[in-house]
Amino acid sequence: MTDTKQNKYDKAYLRLAKEWGKLSYCKRKQVGAIIVRDKMIISDGYNGSPSGFENCCEDENNLTHWYVLHAEANAILKVARSTQSCEGATLYITLSPCKECSKLIHQSGIKRVVYLDGYKDDSGLDFLRKAGVKVEHIQEID
Repeated sequence: MTDTKQNKYDKAYLRLAKEWGKLSYCKRKQVGAIIVRDKMIISDGYNGSPSGFENCCEDENNLTHWYVLHAEANAILKVARSTQSCEGATLYITLSPCKECSKLIHQSGIKRVVYLDGYKDDSGLDFLRKAGVKVEHIQEID
């Protein structure tokens, strides 16, 4: 079976998101996100501490600090600080969004989410579908 052109681009952007996730200082999970609009990458992000905080995501018990930002939140916040807009964009992310990030995705105007691995809780994906955001799962990118 041959990939469609869109599917080839989707896999390429997910590979970029996976590479971007490797920049994360988090030990438990490294998540990467890329936002694409009009065939251009307008933002990127990975999970980690807010600007100005030490690059340490977990405490001594290996639990994630409450203030750690998720990859998609970082990417959306980067757009908010720029002259770009997420309106009509696609978010490529290595781990499906949690329910909190799903609200940010919807409110930012992102219309499509393509993810690689599933998060333990599907309620974020359910919310996005209910909000009219197209959600696609791609299991293999290599």
